[in-house]
Amino acid sequence: MSEFQTLAKVGDIPEGQGRSFACNGTMVGVFLSGGQYFAINDFCPHMGASLADGYVENNAVSCPWHAWRFSLCDGTWLDNSKSGIKSACYEVRVVNDEIQVRVPPVQKPAASLPS
Repeated sequence: MSEFQTLAKVGDIPEGQGRSFACNGTMVGVFLSGGQYFAINDFCPHMGASLADGYVENNAVSCPWHAWRFSLCDGTWLDNSKSGIKSACYEVRVVNDEIQVRVPPVQKPAASLPS
């Protein structure tokens, strides 16, 4: 089970913006929208742009490269929610003034033994 890790302090991320952080081998975009913090995989599943650099509005972020919009609540691609394309979301909490995120470690494939 993964543990929460502190990625930023309250006040480090302005309202309506995101910041990118490395956590457990994953790049995570942490956003402040409507006074609430959200965390999703920072790479757009379309072509890999940093979502933390995107425009944030109404709990959604628009990819800065091609304007694909993703829900900060559940990672759904809002422009075609039936497509099944999603960005991974991570649990966020604020403890004292620390913004903490729980990101599972990247699973490396098991090495195969020669036959």
